[in-house]
Amino acid sequence: MSGTTIMSELELELKVSERDDSAEGVAALRLTPTDGSALPPWTPGAHIDVLLGDDLVRQYSLCGDPSDQSSWRIGVLLEPESRGGSRAIHELNVGDTVRVRGPRNHFTLAASPHYIFIAGGIGITPLLPMIAEAEATGASWELHYGGRSASTMAFTDELRAHGDKVRFVPADTDGRLDLETILGDPRPDTLVYTCGPESLLTAVEERCATWPDDALHLERFSGLPIDDSDNRAFTIDLERSGLTLDVGPDESIFDVVRAAGVSVLGSCLEGICGTCETEVLDGEIDHRDAVLDDEERESNEVMMICVSRCRGDRLTLDL
Repeated sequence: MSGTTIMSELELELKVSERDDSAEGVAALRLTPTDGSALPPWTPGAHIDVLLGDDLVRQYSLCGDPSDQSSWRIGVLLEPESRGGSRAIHELNVGDTVRVRGPRNHFTLAASPHYIFIAGGIGITPLLPMIAEAEATGASWELHYGGRSASTMAFTDELRAHGDKVRFVPADTDGRLDLETILGDPRPDTLVYTCGPESLLTAVEERCATWPDDALHLERFSGLPIDDSDNRAFTIDLERSGLTLDVGPDESIFDVVRAAGVSVLGSCLEGICGTCETEVLDGEIDHRDAVLDDEERESNEVMMICVSRCRGDRLTLDL
């Protein structure tokens, strides 16, 4: 993953100005400011929080044109076992309004002469503006886009305009993406960007094990598996608040800080959205998020306080 980019994070009221249901199970919504104001800038890979009700906040990638400050576009898959987020999105119609927060980017596109984009299902969304940027900068690229069936694969019409740079692989007719062929041998001056279900990301990680360390960039929909059997208590010092708090084995830093009355933002609480990123002034971090890359973890400068913990007895946070 690439470095974290926090842009001008605001909370806005947007209305649904367009809805496209051409892909089975996917609602593509265009969101426009209710007051006609310009939206804040964003870069490919960015996402927004959509506030759908009390304690119901979900993150969705922006998949429109970053140069368009009049609207944002998101594409949302209706999950069969939805916890309420995707179902609430699918119940929105043109004219309805939603509150959103952001944008925020933990999946930035690094410069490269060539890109391999690999999408699984709705994981195509963050890759769409990346492809547009690669085109604009003159970089060469290829997209391998897998889905359950052709009817469930969103945004195919606009992708077909790129001709043979795009390969569509519906599983019901063509089987799975051939990652061995796509990623079999490390390529110089090539970056791999992928988003999709965990099974795809794990397989891509395995195929990229022999590639340079900085070649693979991915974004997850769910948190990494966490073994909390050896969780231990530790103490946190909040530098700006002047508070010292104890975090128990079954508590998160986020919950303890919130309970103490300190204002912190949080959304997914699974270590995947980056909303709760907090600067660490002292102490060793036990990183358990799916946001930071290896270099960012080794720097020991920031942590996601919803899931990450302390390797020692004490942390000092810039809160």
